[in-house]
Amino acid sequence: MRNRPVSQGLNAIEKRAAFSLASVYGLRMFGLFLIMPVLATYGQGLEGFSPMWVGIAIGAYGLTQAILQIPAGMASDRFGRKTVITIGLILFAIGSVVAAVADSIYMVALGRALQGMGAVASAVLALASDLTRDEQRPKVMAVIGSFIGLSFAVALVAGPVLARSTGLHGLFALTAVLAIAALVVVHLMVPNSVQKAPAGDLVAVPKRLLSLIKDPRLRRLDISIMVLHLLITALFVALPLALVDAGMDKADHWTLYLPAMVLALALMVPIILYGVKKKTSRKPFLFAMTLQLLAMLVLGFGVHSVWALAVGTVLFFIGLNYLEAALPSLISRLSPAGDKGSAMGIYSTAQFSGAFLGGGMGGGFYQVFGAQGVFAFCAALIVLWLAYMWSMPEPEMAKSLTLEAPVRDRAHAGELATALMALPGIKEVIVIPEQQAAYLKVDDLFDIQQARALLQS
Repeated sequence: MRNRPVSQGLNAIEKRAAFSLASVYGLRMFGLFLIMPVLATYGQGLEGFSPMWVGIAIGAYGLTQAILQIPAGMASDRFGRKTVITIGLILFAIGSVVAAVADSIYMVALGRALQGMGAVASAVLALASDLTRDEQRPKVMAVIGSFIGLSFAVALVAGPVLARSTGLHGLFALTAVLAIAALVVVHLMVPNSVQKAPAGDLVAVPKRLLSLIKDPRLRRLDISIMVLHLLITALFVALPLALVDAGMDKADHWTLYLPAMVLALALMVPIILYGVKKKTSRKPFLFAMTLQLLAMLVLGFGVHSVWALAVGTVLFFIGLNYLEAALPSLISRLSPAGDKGSAMGIYSTAQFSGAFLGGGMGGGFYQVFGAQGVFAFCAALIVLWLAYMWSMPEPEMAKSLTLEAPVRDRAHAGELATALMALPGIKEVIVIPEQQAAYLKVDDLFDIQQARALLQS
């Protein structure tokens, strides 16, 4: 195989893969997020309505997602990416229909759980990996990540606006339509892959999971994403109800969420710039957590004031936006070479587990102690989180990379690994003959052309 020059941009197939798969992921997440800001206020006519069950319904998708996330990724490796994505989107559509025709909060919770069974995240990311060259893969993942963030921001505003005219049932019906639209995109726009990326790149390897769970650096990040999503779902049990109690009509909640999100995005930029300038992740990370603690204190003490609730929401979103962007990057940088798929599988499971726990705990605390109780619980949790993360070392500035490696046997793999380790900028190497792949952790001194030449010589 000849050494190929590294393209500076995405080719036509990669662009098509990036934006079509990002659309699939984004449409699905938009449907999930759309319900969060309105279920507590527009679901009050449902049989069995209570804050506890609202929390369970909001977080129910997280339970099934957490259970099925890793198995779905492994199934996509065996049965095909598009097959698993198709089944997942059909399950999501069925769950949406169940929730749309529900007349009780219990059936809504069941529908949300069925939505979560469409756990296609790992299969989508694996297909994106199959369709892109290793040096362009981070750009494609960045596009998909940006669509996830955009879907949350738009859903936060669109939920209250659409619910005013369609009601809760109409919103769930819309999520079913979005799932069908995503299916159309999968089969008409997403390219068919002609190869599979190495298994360790984005799909979990079961025998590696336990050792990664024990890794203290990765465990900090897994706990962080769990707590962060616990806070998000708990917040959206209490915040909509607190706004109504403070005198804000439920149809007008978007007028708070929209400027809060825009302002939070703008105020997040200085945190990012500081981290880049100082080459640090630890200080911005802890600062974002501190902002969320401050947010919960403002929300708790100002629970009867719309203005205080607005300020607390902005502070929370600043921290949320930074942490949602920083955590996946840190997981990627700290994962051992060849184990990014397994590390991301654990990370995603922790994330969705947090969403489920946050819904149930947020609903329980609201039912007993009201909105102030939820905000106080969240503040106490953040204090414990900060104490746990305070000893977090500065993450190393390294990135993961996968290269094709024509390996003859294990002896040859050892020779290639030794030769690669001698190159400037390479911090860790694993060469796997069965996958014909070399997994590398590299820093800014790394020259991909030099590594390719060595592997193809």
